Amino acid sequence: MAVSYKDYYKLLGVERNASTEEISRAYKKLARKHHPDLNPGDKGAEEKFKEINEAHEVLKDAEKRRLYDQLGPNWQHGQQFQGEPGFENVHFTFNGKNFDGSGFSDFFETLFGGRGGFGPAPYGGFSARQRRGRDVEAELALSLEEVMRGGTRAVSLQTADGPRTLEVGVPAGIREGAKLRLAGQGQAVPGGTPGDLFLRVRYLPHPVFRTDGETLHCDVFLAPWEAVLGAQVEIPTLEGPVAMHIPAGSGSGRKLRLRGKGLGTAGRRGDLLARVMIKIPAEITEQERELWQRMAEISSFQARAGGGQA
Repeated sequence: MAVSYKDYYKLLGVERNASTEEISRAYKKLARKHHPDLNPGDKGAEEKFKEINEAHEVLKDAEKRRLYDQLGPNWQHGQQFQGEPGFENVHFTFNGKNFDGSGFSDFFETLFGGRGGFGPAPYGGFSARQRRGRDVEAELALSLEEVMRGGTRAVSLQTADGPRTLEVGVPAGIREGAKLRLAGQGQAVPGGTPGDLFLRVRYLPHPVFRTDGETLHCDVFLAPWEAVLGAQVEIPTLEGPVAMHIPAGSGSGRKLRLRGKGLGTAGRRGDLLARVMIKIPAEITEQERELWQRMAEISSFQARAGGGQA
């Protein structure tokens, strides 16, 4: 069976002599474009995201990259490895592990750390498998404004070696519960490679808005006469207040929709639902009392007999 090898340089869109900084920039650009949180339900984007992460994990590491470059001059063309007849009976042995021709991909994974990478050893050989630190998970609390904007966020962590601050790229519209992976920022081990840090997103409570997935909810308070006669009021949004016409006869509990003013990515944002809440004055003047009394006498409206808005 032929095993297709991936051209990691081509996946990231960089030259084979690209610097570590160029590789990192290319990876970040592609990761933002294909991140599953920004492409919900898109299996192609999810697979592409996995491939560019795989490429970055190898090319960012000087030793892994050196080994990758030395595996053959035709790797950059996506060369396929096809064993000659009888190759399935040939076995490779490295540090007590056997690999036959049919399992050459297992050999490749072991070589690059997929199932326990090898480090450099004297005289060009291979050393024993390196130890890997434990993955660590922490919480990343974001305000709804930060979720909407995205961008870079400074995160302070307490570690065994003391406090440290990391710069984290937050995709705009990231969902609550999503995880951001920071490779190599987990637990460190002497003589080994550190684990990864996973940041789980949590939305901070907001003084105005409530969340339901990508939909935002808020309340808009009306005076009784505004609810009866209709009014032009300002509705709060994460970008600032917007003017909205409240139809006459809007009762408490009625929901008015502002499309595209919820959470999510550009062009794919949810809606904002503003719930009408009628507010009455706690204190009134004698003149106001007389007017309310007069209305009660002449109005035919019966609140408990049906009709009108709730």
